[in-house]
Amino acid sequence: MRVDGTHYRSIWFNHASGDVGIIDQRWLPSEFRIATLQTRAQFATAIRDMWVRGAPLIGATAAYGVAMEMTADPSDRALDEVWHMLNETRPTAINLRWALDRCRNHLAPMPPDARPSAALQLAHDIAEEDVETNRMLGVHGLSLIKDIAARKPPGEPVRVLTHCNAGWLATVDWGTATSPVYHAAEAGIDVYVYADETRPRNQGGITAWELGSHGVPHAYIVDNAGGHLMQHGMVDLVIVGTDRTAANGDVCNKIGTYLKALAAHDNQIPFYVALPSSTIDWSVHDGMSEIPIEERPAAEVTTVQGKASDGEVVTIEITPAFSDINNPAFDVTPGRLITGLITERGICDASASGLAGLFPERAT
Repeated sequence: MRVDGTHYRSIWFNHASGDVGIIDQRWLPSEFRIATLQTRAQFATAIRDMWVRGAPLIGATAAYGVAMEMTADPSDRALDEVWHMLNETRPTAINLRWALDRCRNHLAPMPPDARPSAALQLAHDIAEEDVETNRMLGVHGLSLIKDIAARKPPGEPVRVLTHCNAGWLATVDWGTATSPVYHAAEAGIDVYVYADETRPRNQGGITAWELGSHGVPHAYIVDNAGGHLMQHGMVDLVIVGTDRTAANGDVCNKIGTYLKALAAHDNQIPFYVALPSSTIDWSVHDGMSEIPIEERPAAEVTTVQGKASDGEVVTIEITPAFSDINNPAFDVTPGRLITGLITERGICDASASGLAGLFPERAT
């Protein structure tokens, strides 16, 4: 995707210096900064403290973290240690465990001297696969936007509402929920996006930043405005991402997604979830009871970061010091509220049979 006309991915390997570059998302949308990672501790910090965000990007980052560790120490002990260190950083996003298991299963049978180059190649493969997967999400999701556009009066845009950041900054490129939007924009379809702010981390600001950087018309809205917009016919389609999808079609995504699904259901507005198949946890058959919900630090709620009038990025406290804080990072939307799941293989019902129809080799 583009930032002021220049193409970027959210993560890349620097061949000259032998380290990994990322867009440091802690500073967005106030500042565009790039960070470099090399040690396993740096990769763990980047994932845990949300320098990188989004399930697909977390998985790719973990794969590069394993590759960098194998370059420094290709021993069995180091492979085991980096797996455990990175796996503990974010408990909800299934892509993290998926990528780490894939790395360990691929590297463990090899002699240590073969691991550095093999690990780096696997990290490259995971990143490239993510780009192509998300491109295909856009290809399939584009059909939904085209259908709505064909029914709209001339000059009337297709209005899409999204939640959190499921854009290219949450993946290696294209994004999940935004991929159909970018495909529509490139196809010349008039599209307009409402980006939920998504407290407490305000990832909607990142969505707005990347949409604006790519030239897509949009508006940044407070979380509680979505239902009002739907009631008044101002939303044609809701597309969100997911950090983990259960085998029965339940979807775990950023906190507040469930409320958007309820509002969409009440107003007969299509509600779709865009997901790479790597986010499907085939071992979980009831998302409501089996998916662990990450509890994030209280400071994410008690403080907010932004740019002051003098241009400095500052953090200020916004809550009473004596108040208890509860900060669940995710909620689960049951499949019955979801119109469909957009995957790289096509669109299916949010159900066990729907997912099994697209992925028969994985369903149990």
